Formats: sequence, C-alpha cells, structure tokens
Amino acid sequence: MRCESTRSGKRLLRRCAALLAAALFAVPAFAQGATRIDSGDTAWMLTASMLVLMMTIPGAALFYGGMVRAKNLLSVMMQCFAIAALVTVLWIVYGYSLAFSTEGMHAGIANWHSFIGGLDRAMLAGLTPDTRYQTVPESVYVMFQLTFAIITPVLIVGAYAERMRFAAMLWFSALWFTLVYLPVAHMVWSGPGSLLGDLGVLDFAGGTVVHINAGIAGLVACLAVGKRRGWPHTHMPPHNLGYTVIGASLLWLGWFGFNAGSAVAANGSAGMAMLVTQIAAAAAAIGWTAVEWAVHKRASVLGIASGAVAGLVAVTPAAGTCGPGGALLLGIVTGVVCFFTATRLKFRLGYDDTLDVFGVHAVAGIVGALLTGPLAAAVFGGYGHVASAWGQLWIQAKGVAFTIVWSALLSAAILKLLDRTLGLRVDAEQEQMGLDLAEHEERAYDLQR
Repeated sequence: MRCESTRSGKRLLRRCAALLAAALFAVPAFAQGATRIDSGDTAWMLTASMLVLMMTIPGAALFYGGMVRAKNLLSVMMQCFAIAALVTVLWIVYGYSLAFSTEGMHAGIANWHSFIGGLDRAMLAGLTPDTRYQTVPESVYVMFQLTFAIITPVLIVGAYAERMRFAAMLWFSALWFTLVYLPVAHMVWSGPGSLLGDLGVLDFAGGTVVHINAGIAGLVACLAVGKRRGWPHTHMPPHNLGYTVIGASLLWLGWFGFNAGSAVAANGSAGMAMLVTQIAAAAAAIGWTAVEWAVHKRASVLGIASGAVAGLVAVTPAAGTCGPGGALLLGIVTGVVCFFTATRLKFRLGYDDTLDVFGVHAVAGIVGALLTGPLAAAVFGGYGHVASAWGQLWIQAKGVAFTIVWSALLSAAILKLLDRTLGLRVDAEQEQMGLDLAEHEERAYDLQR
C-alpha cells in the first residue's frame, strides 16, 4: 500500500514537472500547425520573401521614379528605401506581435484581440531556429510577412509624390503602419477570433490588407497635402518611362512571390496562384490597351504597364480561390475599369493623385476583393469552399466597406496631426526646385559632366 502510494506520488511529480516545462518552453500556439519543417516549402518561402522585397526595392522605386519629373526622382527612391528600413525595425520591435499574436483570441468571440494582437511576441520573443509556422521556420514566415508590411506604405508614396516633406513622410509611414496596417492585417489574417476572418472575408494575399488599405490612404493623403503647383494646367509628363517599364516588370515578377507565396507551401495552391496571377496581369494589360486604343487611337507604354499592375492587384485577394477562367474575366474587367478611374476620374473630381494610387490600387483592389466572392464558387470555376457565390459577395462587400472606413478615418487623423505639428508640405520654392535638391541636396542626373 505504501509502495503504491509512493509510485502515485512520483507519477504526480513527473506530471507536474512536464506541465511546468511545457509552460516555460512552449512554442507559440499559432506556430504548431505541423509536425515538422519541410525543406521544399522552406526553400520556396525563402525565394518568395526575396521576390516580394524586390517589389519594393527596386521595383516600386523604379516604377514610381520613372513617372515623376526628373527633379524628384531621387526623392521617390529615397522614400521607398527609407520606408523599407523603417518598417523593418518597427516590425521586429512590435509589428509582428501586433499583427499575428493570437493572445486572447477565441473563434467566434469578438473582443479587443479581434482587432489587434498582443505584445507577447514583441522583439520576436520566443522565436528560435526551430519554431515553425505550418511547415516552414517561423523566422521565414516573419520575413515573408515583413515584406508585405514594407510595400504597403510604399504604395502610398505615389499619391503624395513631389510635394510631401521627408520628415513628415517618415512620421506618416510609421504611424500609418502602426494604427492602420497592423490592425487590418490582424483582423484578416491572424486566424480564428479575428474580426474579418471570423466574418468569412476571403483575402488570399492582400486585396484588403494591402491594396484597398493603401489606395484609400493615398486618396486621403493627396487631398490633405493638396495639388502640385500648376496641376492640372501644367503638363507634367513622366521623365523616364524606361524606368517605369523596368519597375513594372520587376513588380510582375515579384508578384509571383506575393501571391503564390501566400500558400506558405510549395504545393498545388501555390502553383494555381502563380498561374492565375499571370493570366490576370496579361488580361488587364490587354483590357487597358484595348480601351485606350479605342479612345485615343493609340496604345501607350505607360498604359500597358499600368494595366498589368491593375490586374496583379485585382487577382491578389482571389489568387487562392479563383480558377483560370475567373482570372481572365477579372483581369479584363479590371483593366477597363482602371483605365477610366486613372485617366478620367481624378481630373473630373479634381484630386491630384500623382501616380494613380487610388485609381489603380484602391479601385483594382475593390473590384478584385468583391469578385473574389463569386469567383471562388465552383459554379464559376473556383476552388474556394463557399456556401453561396452571392452570399460570399455580400461578405466581401462588408470587408471592403470596413477597410475603406478604417483606412480613411485613421489616415485623415494622422495627416491632420502631422500637418498641425511638423507640416506636411514643402514650400513653394522647394517644390519648384524639386525635392531631390531641396530635401536631399543631390541630383539624379549630372548632365554637365
């Protein structure tokens, strides 16, 4: 009897010790989705992360830089480069934690953590070479999601290019990343218990999180900063469309990492995402060019590049659920719609969205996010598990509306605060001189040598 009691006591002690060890050295819950790290998945995700980073530097830097006037080329490139560095630091300190911590989240229960994560992963606490997310090292997933966090505020640069102060741009990017991007990323992508995730919103690679979010912020920013001096009466053509074509080409290539990488595996989902991404980009380029040809009797280099980017944006939320036919339809529709929003709407309404961030990213993102619903249904050739194509369309509409309101209100508040403190805009003399010299005392081209 006494021996049996002793054995029971030892078993109890061992059980308590095991529980204590589990509590002290546990891997975060969201990183335990698989039994092992897969080398093939890891190799693909390392590649995808590099592809998405390439979309910002040099992709977006060249794409935007070629479209501004020569005196502002370096300022745009500097803004893209600086945001990449700034967001990286903020992502490590608190960004990843606020976006992807699952602390306090419960499926079907709306609470504070449905909107924003906790700080339990601040400074990447708990991250080791062996912690994982699904079948890849968590460090790779941290890096992959970091590249999304970098490019989103970079996209907004195109709306206020050629007139915002560099210091104001840095503060705006940091605050916008913290108050707008991180909550939306958490509400869509952090898993069960997230606000829009539990609602059933489909966003495979960032239609709402990246493109609508940034596009709406861009519209608010260009309204807050005001029009460029002389616009729209002064002709302000792109100074180097060669840069823009190279940038668009790098964006197209990098987008395979953006969309196919969002499968977080080297599998059939990634393969289909890559295929539909190519189809949508090509279809939108053709759609834009066809309408431009019909309207202006010629096809432009800037038009076909802009059309391709619009198609890439539109297919982003749908890349994991639509089929080839759906991508073709989505691309053509988006190319036609964005031609008019980028070339007609801003002049009619009088807002100076310098490089058409709203006209391309917001509008294509909205079209793509809405059509993700019906195109996910099997009846339209999709692969999403949706009960009703039109019911999912309504869910998508609610997600789009929420993102628009969230981004617009918080972006406006941030810009108002900065305008009253730092001041948003360079003065008239600096704008006339160009931001390369006024802000950085450098020239992109020294033609005297």
